[in-house]
Amino acid sequence: MSTTSTSKPSNMTRKRLFLRSLHTLVLLASLALIVLISWDAFHNISFIANPTYLKIQLWICIFFMLDCVVEFFMYPKKGMYLASHIFFFLISIPYLNILSYFNVHMSPELQYLTRFIPMIRAAYVLMIVMGVLSTDKISSLFSVYIGLLVSTVYFASLMFFIEEHYINPGVTSYWAALWWSFMDVTTVGCNINAITPTGKVLAVILAGEGLILFPIFTVYITNALTKRDVADNTQSDKVKKSSNQTAAS
Repeated sequence: MSTTSTSKPSNMTRKRLFLRSLHTLVLLASLALIVLISWDAFHNISFIANPTYLKIQLWICIFFMLDCVVEFFMYPKKGMYLASHIFFFLISIPYLNILSYFNVHMSPELQYLTRFIPMIRAAYVLMIVMGVLSTDKISSLFSVYIGLLVSTVYFASLMFFIEEHYINPGVTSYWAALWWSFMDVTTVGCNINAITPTGKVLAVILAGEGLILFPIFTVYITNALTKRDVADNTQSDKVKKSSNQTAAS
């Protein structure tokens, strides 16, 4: 009986360690994709046309899909796991590599949407990283808002750069696109005007997100200061009560 009871926790511990190691590798591989996309953008190169990126993306996406398959068979509630991870599995498929290998000719609309799947994948992983780093529910919620704001600004600037770089005279480098994205989300506006449909849609999304998310910072800070004042007042009352009791005795 004792041998059986000790072997089960040992197996559970090994399983948890294995899954934790697997998740760490997934995060590192995902961050590598973000770095590769960013590196190309910083050097005024479209990552879609970079064969090195496509090769590395292929192996990383294969690893992502294998991770989903392994976790699916290890997870006790397979239906719940499938429902919560199907989106990550779908965006992990290396569509660009598959289409390039088979020389598939798509409609301009479908090709247009396929180009931004790596962006969606990278932004999704960034949100996961922000959630992992949070410590409690309040900080987790705030981290989600911060992650949403940062990822939207960053990846919108990359998309804006890819679409506008060759036709917009104001977008001379990625840094100009990042400046445009940051100024647009603050609703201040920028001297760079969007020309392509993608740029115009991104301008509306960034402005709307800025109007929604920035007031959250004010609410969060106000709530934190209020809690701090309440805690200080409570501590002060305890000190006064304690001193009064000491004086009375």
